[in-house]
Amino acid sequence: MILVVGGAGAGKRGFVAHTFGYNMEDMSKQMDNAPVLTHLHRLHPLPSLGDLRQKEVVICNEIGCGVVPIQPEEQAHREAVGRLCCQLAQEAKQVYRVCCGIGMRLK
Repeated sequence: MILVVGGAGAGKRGFVAHTFGYNMEDMSKQMDNAPVLTHLHRLHPLPSLGDLRQKEVVICNEIGCGVVPIQPEEQAHREAVGRLCCQLAQEAKQVYRVCCGIGMRLK
């Protein structure tokens, strides 16, 4: 599994398409049979680590650098996304951070 993170609108999907040869039909915003999961941070409830291991690529916005939400449930979701991304990064074969459409390999 490959983990790709970056800010909103940073060009993560384009980077994945160009670098790994996927097209937009290979990408999905939900847990289905598509090999690439986009928008992990928007899923409620979050999928399990085991389910995410089945994906070839997982794309997630970095959500820990912005304004902390007021609602406790949104704060909890943000924290859970961050912790899940840490677990994914440990298990991933490769990890990239994308900025301005350019991927920087972290692992």
